[in-house]
Order: sequence, then structure tokens, then C-alpha cells
Amino acid sequence: MSDHAKALLNRPGVGFTASVAQGCDLRFSRVVVDRPTLIVVDHGSKILEAPGGSWRVAGGEGVALAGGQTFDVTNRLSERGRYGARWLVWDPSIIAAFERSGEGATVRGVAAFGRLDASFAQAFDRAIEAIGDADGVPEAVARHRLTEVLVWLSLQGIRFSSAESPSFAVRVRRLIEGSADARWPAAEVADRLAVSEATLRRRLAAEGTTLGDLIADVRMAQGMLLLQSTDLSVNRVALEVGYESASRFAIRFRRRFGFPPTAIRGHARGAVVGVG
Repeated sequence: MSDHAKALLNRPGVGFTASVAQGCDLRFSRVVVDRPTLIVVDHGSKILEAPGGSWRVAGGEGVALAGGQTFDVTNRLSERGRYGARWLVWDPSIIAAFERSGEGATVRGVAAFGRLDASFAQAFDRAIEAIGDADGVPEAVARHRLTEVLVWLSLQGIRFSSAESPSFAVRVRRLIEGSADARWPAAEVADRLAVSEATLRRRLAAEGTTLGDLIADVRMAQGMLLLQSTDLSVNRVALEVGYESASRFAIRFRRRFGFPPTAIRGHARGAVVGVG
């Protein structure tokens, strides 16, 4: 596969893409994949582990993930000491429109499908380009390009479903994801979801979590992605996800993932670093 620069891009109404890189083998515990996602590994390999099984995706291969899942993820360097992968996430309206256009079984968990052929890989590249070039690629064309990737997946027997009933915790998580650097007091979250604070606490407790836990986890997940897909300093990443100091962010990050933020950029080479 060709080289791709690190990038983190979002185009409302079209989709989201991240091109990530790491400098050492790392294992991330409890990574939430909230929406249907296609991941193509360019260099190295990725191992996904969940109660339902384990999947290994090598360089040049792809994996489709239904939304609403949590994985332990291990990213390993190639023999040349590189790890790189690209993520593609569709705007829900594109999946809904494509779903109405045909029939077929939908992926409910994980569908690893091996190497992309040349035409599929080109369609994937063009979809990512469309997300990043809002000035040069009209929205209708961009949506068409992301739909083309769905067609290629359907030829592999893979279709996503737009039908979902997100848990209450997922609804809270999505709200926080829009502004991870905000303070998010309980009163505001409850108001935005049209429930009382007591109901907010009770419903999250019933799902085994708290508002504080969700805020912290969203911030850590976004911090991890920024470290993988941008060249922002750790201090800037900390600010972007709501921490006033790099040291406080680093403490939280190590507590969550088992290694410091700098490990992502190659400052902890050796065996796989992470937590179970």
C-alpha cells in the first residue's frame, strides 16, 4: 500500500476519516466503535478482541465493524517498524439511503475481508479525498464516493444497517463527543437529553457507568486519536480534550491505557505495551 500522511478530517453530511500512525507496538483496552466503520491497515497489523472472537488484519487488508461495539485493540509494527491504518465512517444518512437500495444480510459484529483489490482501494482513496476536500468536491459527489465504497463492501457480502437503538450511555457519549473539551455539568447533560439529573444518574448506573466515567473515556479516546493522527504536541492534545495541563492528561491517559501518551509516537519501543 502507498504511504498516507496522518490526518483527522470530518465533513458534516458526508463522513469522518482518520489516518493513524504509531511508533511502537501498543495494546488499547476497551476501545469503543460507536458507528459503522471501515478500517484499512496500510502497514503492520491490527488485532481486534471481543467476547465474540478475535480478528487479525494484516497490511493491505480491511475490516468492517458494525457500530456499538467495544474491543481490545493491538496495533503491531511491520518488519520495517511501521504501523499505519485509515478509518472511514459514513454519515448515517448515506448508510440509510444505501440500505433502502437493496437487500442482503447486514454485518452485526466484525467482517474481516482480506486484501482490497485495486479498484476497491481506489474507491476507498477517493472517498477519503472527498471528505478532506470540501472546496474541490461538491457534497453530492462526495456522498456518491462514500456510497461507492458501500457498493464495494456489498460485493464482499457486507452491508451496514442504519437501524439502531443506542443505549442511554451511547446517547450521552455522542453528546460529549461533540465538545470533549467542555465541562459538561450534569445539569446541562440532563437538560440536553430532556431528563432530570436524578434520571440521568439512575439510567447511567443501570448501564454500569457514570457521567464522570463517560466524560473521561471520551476525552481519552479523542486524545488517543489526536496523538495517532496529528502532529499536535501532547500539551495541545491535552487542551483539545479538556485538560488544563499535559501532566494531568498524561496521568489520566496512563491510568486508562497503561502507557504514556508519548508511547504512541515511539518513545516506548519493545514488547507490546498496554493493559488487559
